[in-house]
Amino acid sequence: MTEILSRAERDEALKQMTQSGWGEARDGEAIAKTFRFADFKDAFAFMSKVALCAEEMNHHPEWTNVYNRVEVVLSTHDAGGVTAEDIKLAQFMDEAATDA
Repeated sequence: MTEILSRAERDEALKQMTQSGWGEARDGEAIAKTFRFADFKDAFAFMSKVALCAEEMNHHPEWTNVYNRVEVVLSTHDAGGVTAEDIKLAQFMDEAATDA
């Protein structure tokens, strides 16, 4: 099982990611971000790209999509909090969003 990040590790990772819109959620047990795109097609293309990566990682996001908006919450449920896998997937999502 993957271990959750310590408070200091999570804070350090978020310090790097705050500028791109990531923040704490669920009392520190998750990280979250809202992505906005030009339209539904771009939002769906982003989700498709992320889905392939998530499947490869075997680490799946909680997300919702309404038209051009994708709201994401990342947490490793079996670990009970934020792990390095969540940070890795969040960074991939940021890269995928700039490609969309």
